[in-house]
Amino acid sequence: MLDVLGRDVQGEAAVLRGRGAVSRVVLPGGVGAWVVTDAGVMRGLLMDGRVSKDAYRHWPAWRRGEVSGSWPLAVWVSVQNLVTSYGAEHRRLRGLMASAFTARRVALLGPRVEEIAGGLLDGVQEAAGRAGGGVVDVRELFALPLPGRVMLELFGIPEEFRGPLREIIDGFFDTAVSSVEAQSNYRALYSTMGELVAFKRRCPGEDLTSALIAAGAGEGGGLGEKELVDNLIMLLSAGCEPTVNLLGNAVALLLGDLGQLELVRSGRVSWGDVVEEAVRVEAPGANAILRYAVEDVRVGETVIRRGDALVMSFAAAGRDPGVHGEDADVFDVTRETRREHLSFGHGVHYCLGAPLARLEAEIALRALFGRFPRMRAAFGPGELPRTESFISNGPRVLPVVPGPAAHPAAAA
Repeated sequence: MLDVLGRDVQGEAAVLRGRGAVSRVVLPGGVGAWVVTDAGVMRGLLMDGRVSKDAYRHWPAWRRGEVSGSWPLAVWVSVQNLVTSYGAEHRRLRGLMASAFTARRVALLGPRVEEIAGGLLDGVQEAAGRAGGGVVDVRELFALPLPGRVMLELFGIPEEFRGPLREIIDGFFDTAVSSVEAQSNYRALYSTMGELVAFKRRCPGEDLTSALIAAGAGEGGGLGEKELVDNLIMLLSAGCEPTVNLLGNAVALLLGDLGQLELVRSGRVSWGDVVEEAVRVEAPGANAILRYAVEDVRVGETVIRRGDALVMSFAAAGRDPGVHGEDADVFDVTRETRREHLSFGHGVHYCLGAPLARLEAEIALRALFGRFPRMRAAFGPGELPRTESFISNGPRVLPVVPGPAAHPAAAA
């Protein structure tokens, strides 16, 4: 049974990996599934047309009501968006999403990400001053707000929607919530997003929400109202929480091994190398739910039956010794296989926002360690509490002693 609180994601992943490439697990609510831990097998299944993410078409337990909307994790399978679509429907939606989420739009965000990061670091510096040079939580003050602000600006979210959306997205990743709490969050999610779409229709702008509304207005193959809302939910949630985890994990890993930090400071490796290795060794999304067998699929001696549900354990695959060697648990920014991870997915469902996540993380890490060159950890090995989720994987707090701030010119 997977621990809904995610108290030892990597320990659990190691146990599952030791049981074989695929093994049976129980999800919250007593829902059974196969978990995939072998990177090679996972890569194949992520490319396999016999594996779907559409519960309405390919998960009999959902269609028959054996797993219902009251299931605590129902929102992960009930939404109908790019992530949960299959086949021609997925190709249609991805084309619409890609038309709004262009490489040019992402590239133009770079200077704004730098501005947001600089402003947040001013706040970290002020907080450190108030603490007399003592401990501050850089997750709360920096890693958490930065991706949220970037996404809110990208989507053109007005101020009055920002607080409620942040609470809803937090609830989305909390896998320990009760059925009542999950359903309440579900209703709040659709109410808030419906209000947002109505507002943006009245007051369109140069933002992603307006672009998606415009893309959905076309005849034949456009976005229906629920599709529009569901895809906005997907893009907002996927653009916030995983990047928060990526930043938190990377900072914790670097402060936990100052030799690795010196490698990037000296220019022997890049901040991009740091990001890839951090994503590999601590997948920001530990477990991806759910996929379904469209027909019987054989993995070695195991047959995954038609209609069975699957969980992809990106946490386990990232530390697969068959790919990354016997020291796969070790954070090593010089590792030759650092880019051979599946943490952003693979195949047709490869993360549309991966370029933005990489951009944000590289800018943020360079800015943070540039501003505070003597920053040190205020935590010991294994002391950081983790997010209470088996899906979301990152530190819940990140206490550090920033030390003296560098002169702005030096930090740049």
